[in-house]
Amino acid sequence: MPMSRSLASKPWKTYEQVSTYLLNMLASELGLTRVEGKQKLPGTSGTEWEVDAKGIRLEGGALVLVECRGTKSRESQAKLAALAYSIQDTGAIAGIIATPIPLQIGAQKVAASAGILHVQIDLNSTSEEFAVKFLNK
Repeated sequence: MPMSRSLASKPWKTYEQVSTYLLNMLASELGLTRVEGKQKLPGTSGTEWEVDAKGIRLEGGALVLVECRGTKSRESQAKLAALAYSIQDTGAIAGIIATPIPLQIGAQKVAASAGILHVQIDLNSTSEEFAVKFLNK
């Protein structure tokens, strides 16, 4: 079912919802069975992590954490490091970060090292009209 922008009252929430919807549509291309929406996951540190979405891998049902950042500034190295730690603490095997613009250079290095895929989703995307870029596609 298509999702309209009117479903969310805040722009960041809309970006998060639309990104989750689009990532679920592209799940097989991302090596996932499906992408589920916002939820809380337990960490081995005893903390609980709220994730914007969670992907389930085709092989073995492993977890892939998803962070959606609908901001107009580039994501920093520190923010990607936080995502990398949440991946490690929850026992996930990888991560996806969805943003409308490229990552900072340091963030790109952290993402590559931690197995985090960057997916660019245009800030004005809807479930009917969207622009998505990942894996040089």
